[in-house]
Parts: sequence; C-alpha cells; structure tokens
Amino acid sequence: MDFVSGLPSSSRKKDVIWVIVDRLTKSAHFISVRMDYSLDKLAELYISEIVRLHGVPVSIISDRDPRFTSRFWDKLQEALGTQLYFSTAFHPQTDGQSERVIQVLEDMLRCCILEFEGNWERYLPLIEFAYNNSYQSSIKMAPYKALYGRKCRTPLYWTKLSEKKIHGVDLIQETEEKVKVIRDSLKAASDRQKSYADLKRKEIEFQVGDKVFLKVSPWKKVLQFGRKGKLSPRFIGPYEIIERIGPVAYRLALPPELDRIHNVFHVSMLRRYRSDPSHVISPTEVEIQPDMTYSEEPFKILARETKELRNKKINLVKVLWQKHGIEEATWEPEEAMRKQYPNLFTDPENSNTKLDRGKEKVPD
Repeated sequence: MDFVSGLPSSSRKKDVIWVIVDRLTKSAHFISVRMDYSLDKLAELYISEIVRLHGVPVSIISDRDPRFTSRFWDKLQEALGTQLYFSTAFHPQTDGQSERVIQVLEDMLRCCILEFEGNWERYLPLIEFAYNNSYQSSIKMAPYKALYGRKCRTPLYWTKLSEKKIHGVDLIQETEEKVKVIRDSLKAASDRQKSYADLKRKEIEFQVGDKVFLKVSPWKKVLQFGRKGKLSPRFIGPYEIIERIGPVAYRLALPPELDRIHNVFHVSMLRRYRSDPSHVISPTEVEIQPDMTYSEEPFKILARETKELRNKKINLVKVLWQKHGIEEATWEPEEAMRKQYPNLFTDPENSNTKLDRGKEKVPD
C-alpha cells in the first residue's frame, strides 16, 4: 500500500489517493482521502473498505511513511495478526507493485481529466473498475477473475439487452464509452512504461579489483545556487572494490580520511572508472561528511550591486565559492549571506569591495 499525494483538491476536499494492491490477485482499491486524516480515520477506512471485503491480510508491504510506522498503526496490525514489512533504501522493488500501479493510476487520471473534464474523484470508481478488469500478463488474467474465479459482467454486456427493458440507456451508454476510454488509456500507459523500462534496464556488475567512482550529494540545507543547480563534484574517487556483498552491494577500500563512513555501497552509487589521471578528485578537498554529503562554503566577495525594483532596492554580492573557479561565481542577496556567513563580511578585503555603478533595473 502507498499514498498518491499532491493532487488538486476535489469538490469533497479530497487531495490524496490511498492505493492498496493485493499481491496474489493484483486487484487494487483506490480510496480517496485527505492529507489531514487522522490515523483513527484511516484505520476506520481500512476496516470498512479492505477488511470488510477481503478479510485480514497476512502481511502488508509499504514504504516508511510516518502513518505506517506510527505506534498506533503497528499496534492495530499486531492486534489483527498482520505482519508489517517496510521497503528499504535503494530497494524500491520491495514495494514495486504499488509503485507501478501508482504510475498507471496517474496516467489514467490525467487522461480522464483531459477527456471528460471535471474533478478526478468523480472518475476514481470507473478507473478502479477498469484496472481490475484489465488483463495482467503476470497472472495471465484480469485481477477480478483471479479474485472471484469468473469474468466480471461489465457495462459492455448490458447493451445486449433490449432497450425497452433497460431504464437509463443514456447513462449506460455514457458509462460504456468512458470505460472504453479508460481501458485504452490503461493499455497505452502500460505499454509506454514497459518500453521505457526495457530501454533503461541493464544489470550493472563489478568485479573484485575494479575501480569505481563513489557518488556524493550536496547538503540540501545550504544556499541554493539559482539556475546553475547544485555545484559539482558529484563523484569522488576512484576506489577499489575489495569484496562483493550480495548481488547489488560492494565493499570499497576507502582512504583513512573516510574511515568514519561505512564502506559498503549499493551499486546505484557507483560508476565504473575509466583510467584517466584527470578524473581523480581528492576527498580532502570535498570534505565529505559521515552521511556522504558535503556543504559549500563562500571564499570571497568579488563585486557588489544594487538592483532597483518598483518599490524597493535589493543589495547583491557576487560570491566566489571554495574549490570553484571565477566562472562559477554566483550573485546572492547580501542580507541572506550576512545571516548565513557573517565571517565573510569581516574580511577587510571583502568589506572594501566596490559597488558596481551600473545599476540594473528589473521589472517587478
């Protein structure tokens, strides 16, 4: 199970879809909820929408959402006799079924909004109906048939009866057309996602003795760098592989400067090294933290400038960052830099930096 969040608020103030998928039959339930629903409310929906129809599950696989890791949810499932399992970092395949269903669901929702207009919650029951009655290659049948042992009697069969014996023929025809559109969208989304996955899927393996680069990521709380994005480097190394730990993890021979870091890494954090002396980046220059992050530090103020808006003026400073060239210097608000790096402005050399005379006027 998982949540699809960030949706536009519906007419009933719902903005999240709770996706619950059965591992055996692949049947899915899409339950519209609100982000601010309490755990009591979610537990009530779980009992009324899932346990009422299918009984108590043996186990549940989910991500580490705070709602799923809470003490209340854990005690509830313990009382029901359900075992909880959580997906781990770098192993999304542990809950890959929910992630794949969510991708298909988002594609179908997007199609419904474009095709029929209106809010997404109105078409959620039809989307669930179409999904559960679509052929699944993994089980060689539709989820509905796998769950109930027979094909579902859909609106497509209703029109075989005489129109005189059916009340609300227009409603049936409209529902039939919408189900056809949703089914077509489901197949198109499934085919598209399969083609993307087939293109990118490749098994990455290294041998003991190979040298690899190690991926690091900038600290998210440091100052943003505008359109230039996060500043390099993205990888450090190279380091030698000394042991293979399972099918997707390797142990590296790290230098003494990185002895505080656990030396086993997932294959997604490694890149094969092609021998070239210019590729070597010293870890001491990057100052890697124990959690494999690093922070950028300003080195010098190169220039000052004042931008005049319609109702105010903004003082800017051009900052040269450590371990970066002048071409990578960025313009930052002086007030923010004074708060975050006060020592930068105590340097006499920076204090005497001249203000640029050419004032640029920016439209408000």
